[in-house]
Amino acid sequence: MNSFLRMILNIFLWPKKRRSKSRLVSKDGRCNIEFGNVEEQSRLAFLADIWTTILDLRWRYKMTIFISAFLGSWFLFGLLWYAVAYLHKDLPEFNPPINHTPCVENINGLTSSFLFSLETQVTIGYGFRCVTEQCGMAIFLLIIQSILGVIINSFMCGAILAKISRPKKRGKTITFSKYAVISKRAGKLCLLIRVANLRKSLLIGGHIYGKLMKTTVTPEGETIILDQVNIEFIVDAGNENLFFVSPLTIYHVIDKTSPFFEMSSDTLMQHEFELVVFLDGTVEATSATCQVRTSYTPDEVLWGYRFAPIVSKTKEGKYRIDFSNFSKTVEVNTPHCAFCLYNEKEARAKANKGYDNPSFVLSEQNEPNDTKM
Repeated sequence: MNSFLRMILNIFLWPKKRRSKSRLVSKDGRCNIEFGNVEEQSRLAFLADIWTTILDLRWRYKMTIFISAFLGSWFLFGLLWYAVAYLHKDLPEFNPPINHTPCVENINGLTSSFLFSLETQVTIGYGFRCVTEQCGMAIFLLIIQSILGVIINSFMCGAILAKISRPKKRGKTITFSKYAVISKRAGKLCLLIRVANLRKSLLIGGHIYGKLMKTTVTPEGETIILDQVNIEFIVDAGNENLFFVSPLTIYHVIDKTSPFFEMSSDTLMQHEFELVVFLDGTVEATSATCQVRTSYTPDEVLWGYRFAPIVSKTKEGKYRIDFSNFSKTVEVNTPHCAFCLYNEKEARAKANKGYDNPSFVLSEQNEPNDTKM
């Protein structure tokens, strides 16, 4: 009965708890930020940098602009071709004489003008409709539409190709562990995170670092929201030029300079912070710079756990990675806090040391010999 009630409470209350906790960076790396009261001059800057604006658009808006640009240009030049035929009296309603040479052959109305505009801009060239040398206006309009068509094709096709090949999509194949864990590593209390590359192609020149986002109050009484504190992550070989051929466990040493030093297993959930982890690197296939990010809140940091093993070696001599254990954790004995660990080390170090007392004098006494023969 108790388990049933707990399940009902989790169903109805857990989503509310989830919604109440806002985070700056989602687990998949998207930033939860909104700009308000932006000046009009700043908004016009988006049009000045139209290329970046087009690249940042969502696919549905980009495809709408793509289709509208082509259809709009075809219809606009179709109207212009219709106007040329109308001014030159080439249309059937003007009853042109038999020896009349039109500006464009076989344009009989607005529909045929639109078809000729489409054929001209996409260079189909069916051969049924064509421009004659009768009027220079038609030749000039043909040149303008051809040049404008090349510009539209280059811009729109380039924008779609650039969006498809953006390194942002490469980041989808870099995954972080669902939880961060705190346990001892090499005799030190560390915060550990696991990261993996799902592709066989490497991420060159990898560099990993973190930012602790929290609200702080300065001695002057100023409240700083989203105050950033640098968090240094390392692996055994450093934090730069990572050999990303297999999943790596990165760790942050919780020493006296770490913002986690004052936290403990009991007070961890009482702190409000967000740990944002970044991984920068160069995509091997395209040489483009890529950044992957994720974040961890206090309820996603497990104190007293370590990650389960993930790499094994088969009989054939190959290394096998079991991703079913990627985010799996194992409970281990861990100090209550970093301060406790350092105090324990200092106590052991003092116990192993000897201290000389210069005022101590060793005196020897001869015991009387009471043995009788």
